[in-house]
Amino acid sequence: MTPMPSLALADDTWRRDLALLALLFGLLYFFQLGDATLVNPDESRYAEIPREMVATGDYVLPRLNGVFYFEKPPLMYWCLAGFLRIFGPDELAMRATPALFALGGVLLTYAAARRLHGRQAGLAAAIVLGTSLLYFTLARILILDMAVSVLMSITLFCFLLGVREPPGWRRRWLFYGLYASAGLATLTKGLIGFLITGAVMFLWLLVFNQWRRLRPFYLPTGAVLFLSIAAPWHLLAAQRNDAWAHFYFIREHWVRFTTTEHGRFEPWWYFIPVVLGGLFPWMGFLWHALRDALAGGWARRRENADAWFLVTWAAFVFLFFSKSQSKLIPYVLPVFPPLAVLLGAWLAQAVTEDARPRLRLGVWVFSIIAAALGLGIACAVLRPGLIRHAAQMEALRADGLYSAFALVAGAFGVHWLWRRRSALAVVTTMAVSVSVLLLALAHAQDDIARPGTRELAYHFKASVGPGDRIYHYAEYFHDFSFYAGREVGVVGDTGELEVAIDPAARASGRFIDEAEFRRQWAGPARIWAVARRDATAKLFTDPSFHYYLIEDSRSHYLFSNQP
Repeated sequence: MTPMPSLALADDTWRRDLALLALLFGLLYFFQLGDATLVNPDESRYAEIPREMVATGDYVLPRLNGVFYFEKPPLMYWCLAGFLRIFGPDELAMRATPALFALGGVLLTYAAARRLHGRQAGLAAAIVLGTSLLYFTLARILILDMAVSVLMSITLFCFLLGVREPPGWRRRWLFYGLYASAGLATLTKGLIGFLITGAVMFLWLLVFNQWRRLRPFYLPTGAVLFLSIAAPWHLLAAQRNDAWAHFYFIREHWVRFTTTEHGRFEPWWYFIPVVLGGLFPWMGFLWHALRDALAGGWARRRENADAWFLVTWAAFVFLFFSKSQSKLIPYVLPVFPPLAVLLGAWLAQAVTEDARPRLRLGVWVFSIIAAALGLGIACAVLRPGLIRHAAQMEALRADGLYSAFALVAGAFGVHWLWRRRSALAVVTTMAVSVSVLLLALAHAQDDIARPGTRELAYHFKASVGPGDRIYHYAEYFHDFSFYAGREVGVVGDTGELEVAIDPAARASGRFIDEAEFRRQWAGPARIWAVARRDATAKLFTDPSFHYYLIEDSRSHYLFSNQP
C-alpha cells in the first residue's frame, strides 16, 4: 500500500494549493453565472419550489405552482431558500448553490488525491475534474445532481481515507464525515444518497476481503449521526401528508428505477458516450490510467486495493444507472471524481518523469476531437441555416469563433508540443485550451439556452390588476411563476404537476379545461394567458376567439381578453 502523505494543513503548500484552486475554479464557475435566464423546466422548477417555501413559510412539504411536489427531498430547496431570503429572486443567487458544490468537489478531489498519491496528483486530479466538460456544465446549471454527487464523493472519500488511518481521532472524524455526508446526500436526492455509497463500500470490502481494515468504523454513534440528519424531515413529511410516503418511496424510487413510466428510457450503452464525452479533454488518457493503476490485475488486488476501490466506485455507479429504466445525462456525474483521481495520479507520474511517449494516445484523441469540434463550431456560426434562428447565430458568432480558434490551436499546439517539449507543456496546453472553450460557453449560455418567458412574466407583473387571472395555455411554464412571483392556472395539460394527489390544488379552480377557459375568457374579468407560439395556431385562427396580443418573444405569446 502506498505510504500516506501527511495530512497536516499546517503545510503551506496545502493552503496555497487550496487557495489557488478556489480562486481559479471560482472564477471559471462563477463567470457571468447570473447573466442567463433560468431554463425550463429544470432550473425554473428548482428555483420556483424554494420561492414558494419562502412565500408560504412551509419548509417541510415542497410545492410547485401551489401543488405538492414530493419527488425530491428538500436540502437543495433549503439552501436556495436561504439565498432567496438574502439576495432575492436572482439568477446568480439561484445558481450559486450548484457552483459552490462544484467548487467544493474540486477541492475535495484535490485533498483526497493528495492524501492518496501526493501533491502533484492532487493538483492534476483537481484540474481534470474541474475542467471536464460535463462537470463544468453541471456546475453552472440549477439541478440537484451536482450537490448529491459531491456529497456522495465526501462519503466515499472519507471511507477510503478512513480505512487507511489507524484508530484515533483522525479516523473517527473521517468516519463521522462519512455518516454525516451520507445523511445530507439522502436529504438531497433520496435513498440513493446512502444506498449507492453503501453498496460501493460493501462490495469493495466483500470482493477484495478488506474487512480487517474496516474496524473500527464507529457504527453506533455514526448511525445516530446519520439518522439525526436524514430521518427528521422524512418523519415530518409522512406525518403531515398521507400520500407522501407512497409517492416518495414507491413511485419516485422503485417505479422510477424498474419501469419506463417516467418516459426516460434509454439503451443500456447510453452512458458510455456520456462519460467519455463528459471527460473531454482527458478521456484519451483513461485507458492507460486504469491499466497502470490496476497493474498486475487480479493477482495483485491486495496491493492495489485503493485503486480497486476507485474503480469499484466508478463501475458500480455506471452500471447502476445503466441498469435503471430511467436515464438522464446528469445521473452519471458521481463517476467523475474517482476517475479524476485515477487520471490525476497517472498524469502526475507522466509529468514528473517527463514521459511524453505515454501521452501518445491521449494527445491524438484530443487533437482529433478538438480539431473536429472546433471546425464544426466555426461552420455552425458562419454558415447560415445550420442554426435555425439568424439572430441566435449572430449572437453566438463571436463566442463560437473564440471556441473554434482555441480548440483548433490547441489541437495542433498540443501535437507539436508532444513531439518537441515536455509532458507538462502538453498537459498545461490542453487545460488552457479547454478553459477558453469553457469560458466561451459560459459567456454564450443565455444565447445557447432555449428561450423562456422571463420578459413576459416581468411585463405581466408590472401590469396585472388585483382581480386579474393568469393561465398557462396547454403547458405549464415554470420560469413564469418564478419571475412573476405567483402561482398560475393551467389550461389542459398540467405536465408534471401532480394535481391528483393534492386536494387543495384540485379545489382551487386554477386547473381547467378548454371549455372552462373559453367561458371565463368571454366573461367580464380580465384574463391573461401565456402560450407557446405553435400552441396558439388553432386558437388564434378561431373567429369566435377574440384576444389582444400584449407581448411576445421568440417562442411565446402573452395575450389577454382585454387591451
